[in-house]
This record gives sequence, structure tokens and C-alpha cells, in this order.
Amino acid sequence: MQILARNGPSLTSLRTVLTEIEARVIGCLLEKERTVPDQYPLTLNALVSACNQSSSREPVMHLGDHEVTAAITSLKAAGLARLVHPSHGRSVTRYRHIADEAWGLEPEESAVVAVLLLRGPQTVSELRSRTERLHSFDTFDEVQAVLDRLAGRDLVRLLDRTPGQQAPRWQQVLADEVERAEPSRTVRAAVLPADQAATMQARIDDLEARVARLEAALTDLL
Repeated sequence: MQILARNGPSLTSLRTVLTEIEARVIGCLLEKERTVPDQYPLTLNALVSACNQSSSREPVMHLGDHEVTAAITSLKAAGLARLVHPSHGRSVTRYRHIADEAWGLEPEESAVVAVLLLRGPQTVSELRSRTERLHSFDTFDEVQAVLDRLAGRDLVRLLDRTPGQQAPRWQQVLADEVERAEPSRTVRAAVLPADQAATMQARIDDLEARVARLEAALTDLL
């Protein structure tokens, strides 16, 4: 990780360039603060599990304790994470982010950044659906307004549309982006009529949201 000066003329000089693992850790802390507040800050075991989730993650990772611990150490040095020592009946050290303070994020901005860190480039429609558990956006325009603000501070950017894509995607620029193959559903959508492709995408987004809610409910029971 390259730690940049916190005093400078633009937000570009205020932020940190994260590695892929550091991005996953910060994204998970941003997400779990909203979705499982009773368990936040997270223990190491809970943080590793969050990083390795098979749902709501692109790509799926298989990180070990030592990799997550190393990421936390560097994030703490960069002023993006803190250790919470045992107290009030808790017997283990826990971890929390302070990325919203470091990057000057409002709650709705934190939700968008978290999803971009955890799932890679997204369309406005995907972001509205996939941030549902973190922040409720009533309209697509509200999501677009957040993206425009973040882009104005050099925290996200709009990618060029590639062949077969129906809508442009937005990408965070806070971390190295993992190279990933396009999901197979993108290929299928490219050869379907526009109305059928939109219907299929909506059904996929709805199923992903349901899986995320079930996973959160299961986490609360454990």
C-alpha cells in the first residue's frame, strides 16, 4: 500500500491506494457496520469469514488469518482502521474502519463505496439494488448524484461502455482492481432483446438481494 500525504490540494492526495486484500477488508468493515451492527466491530474470525463470503463478493476470495491480519496492520498505519481492545464483556480484540472519516464519506457514499470495493465495477441499477441493505435509495437519480459527488472528489470513475453492455459501469479508484472475466449473464444479455435482457437482470438482482438478506439473518443467529 502506498500511503499518501493527508495534507494537499485535492482528495487524490488525501487517500490511500489499497491492495486487493486491503480493499476487501475495508469493504467488509463498511458493509458489516450497517448489516450486523450488533456484531460490529468485528472479531478476526468474523472479518475473515466476511472477506471469504461466497455471496455479494466479486471475486470470491480465500484469505487466511495471517493475510487479513497483515491487511489490518497496514490499514491501521494508513489511518483507515483501528483495533478495539477487549472491554465490556468482550474477550477478544475487534476491528473497525475509520475510512468514512479519512475519505470524508457521508452514509450514502459509504454504501456505494463499500459495494464497489466488494463487487467491482457496477451500473447505477446494480448499485441501487446491491446497496439496499446498507442504504436505501428511492430513485436511480439519488444513486447517480452520489456517484457524481464521488467522481468530483476523484474517488470513483465512469468506465467506457464495452460491446454488449447496456449501461456504463462505475469503478472505485481507491484500490487496485482485480482482473475479472465478464459474468456469463452479460454475454446472454447481449444476444437477447432489450426488454428480455432487462427483465433477466432485474430477476438476477432480486435473487442476489434475497440471498444477501438470508445470509444476514443466518449471521444474526450464529
